[in-house]
Amino acid sequence: MSCTRTITNTASLRRALLSILLLALAAAAAPAVSARPQNPLLPSAPAATKPADTPPPDPLGRTTPRGTVIGFLQAAQSSHWQSAAQYFQQSRSRHPANEEELVTQLKALMDRAYVGNINRITDLAEGTPQEGLAPEQERVGKLVVNSDEADLILVRVNDPVYGPVWLFSTESLAKVPDLYDQIAVERVETKLPEALVKNIVAGLPLWQWLAILLLIPLAMLGSWIVLQIARGIRAMVAAIRKRKVDYQFQADVSGPLWVIIATVLHMVAVRMLGLPLLTRHYYGQIAVMFLLVGITWLLTRIVGWLAKRLRSRAVTAGQMGIGSLVLLGQRILKALVVVAGVMAILSNFGFNMTTALAGLGIGGIAIAFAAQKTLENLFGGVSVLADEAIHVGDVCRFGNTIGTVEDIGLRSTRIRTQERIDLSIPNGALATMNLENLARRDKFLLQQTLGLRGDTQRDQLLYVLAEIRKLLYSHPRIEAGTARIRFVGFGESSLDMELFCYVTTRDGVEFNAIREDVLLRIMQIVDDSGTSFSSPSRNVLISRDPGLDPKKSESAERVVAEWREEHELPFPDFPPAEISKMRGSVLYPPPDSALTDDEVKRSARTPKFRPE
Repeated sequence: MSCTRTITNTASLRRALLSILLLALAAAAAPAVSARPQNPLLPSAPAATKPADTPPPDPLGRTTPRGTVIGFLQAAQSSHWQSAAQYFQQSRSRHPANEEELVTQLKALMDRAYVGNINRITDLAEGTPQEGLAPEQERVGKLVVNSDEADLILVRVNDPVYGPVWLFSTESLAKVPDLYDQIAVERVETKLPEALVKNIVAGLPLWQWLAILLLIPLAMLGSWIVLQIARGIRAMVAAIRKRKVDYQFQADVSGPLWVIIATVLHMVAVRMLGLPLLTRHYYGQIAVMFLLVGITWLLTRIVGWLAKRLRSRAVTAGQMGIGSLVLLGQRILKALVVVAGVMAILSNFGFNMTTALAGLGIGGIAIAFAAQKTLENLFGGVSVLADEAIHVGDVCRFGNTIGTVEDIGLRSTRIRTQERIDLSIPNGALATMNLENLARRDKFLLQQTLGLRGDTQRDQLLYVLAEIRKLLYSHPRIEAGTARIRFVGFGESSLDMELFCYVTTRDGVEFNAIREDVLLRIMQIVDDSGTSFSSPSRNVLISRDPGLDPKKSESAERVVAEWREEHELPFPDFPPAEISKMRGSVLYPPPDSALTDDEVKRSARTPKFRPE
């Protein structure tokens, strides 16, 4: 079933690739493909349309070394002997009648014994400096037959009509006849029917066209067999190691791998056919194009698979920011891979990518200036997501605004404020803003200044301080290690105490309830001591002030006196052992509360933060 599904899924792709390859081969082999006119009989541009000091363009394309080599091959393959001979440097010792034979010999040598890469021949009119050669000479390859070899050198001469042109040097041409005599006759052609050998279609014998076409389905079949073998080996290795096979990854890369392997197999097989050099050049460009398409396709699939795995791990770990960054990186990497693939294909066909890259650089600078704010927000979003300072659902303070994060985009972040307003903050501003993530607060600070009446007795003050400390140490939701209550000074009409403690909750609503409970208990302690809180009012009132409660004051003083007699006065603090005994002895919520202790514990375990 897996084999059938694979063939079905790639049937349309195979037909499309086959059609493109056939059309490209036919067009590449045809001499009409060349952008340079090869027939010297074609009319040139009228001299009147050109300035007097500028020579007309060479219709044979001999102004560059690559143009000379390709132009000669095209003319020779099209049997334009006179045109092909015009690519030779003139020699007094060579008779014009022998030039047709020399063209045939050089063409045969370049088809069968040429060592080099036409794509690497320079396309500059001045040529490139080479070691051991004069500035007007250019080595474009070698002719190797058996143990003999000869450099194929072009020389730049001044044509009286077209100006400087590149021609095959007389020194290289002089070695052609001796090398040609050593070429062995192709055995394949001697055993084939004469019709397949003598019938030439677009510069190729008919038997070579048939071989190229028959090799296409064979290469596809071979690629499919290689993939099936690789899948079987992978399944066996996974079974031995007791690991699961990632069938999704296998399905993602099967298509591009099929294209790459089929192209490589076809290239290896075609290389044995002995195609002419010019046809090999065009075929190589087309085959490399398919290879680059397959590699680009494979890289995009690998990037997508890796990004999917990384994002899944980040989301599982609760790192939503990393997941968003992975998604952004996936899109950017895919775009870069596609752009690189297109540029590699264009470079393979001879386009100058230096100019294109320079244009992209200038265009990128212009776009960067025009979209400065957009890019600022984009990088701000990347910074926010990378730092993981905030997550969706967090309650944060943005400047003077408190709200819940609803969405973190690449341009802006949406906030739902406490007034239920939908606020959008650009990421560029958010990245430079002082941001407080209240959802990550592990506990709440309870800090309060308590003022007792100015006429409070010293023992009453000691009683209040000791009892409040007991309360802080005993309360189950107060962090005992950092809790403190101290007498800090004298106010205008009060004795001031500072309360400082942490409430162990992340829920703002629960913090308000615990703070209320602690303050109510402190009120009860103050009331039991016989004193009261001071009033901040400065108005002079004539009233019947009951003053201090004598009974409660006497009771508080008696308790402090007992502490003194038993040497248990809890100042500056209670002994550590007694603090440990007090821990959790206060009932919270109070016994008369409508809430049960289990409900409060469930609320404390709720991870979601709620504002105060």
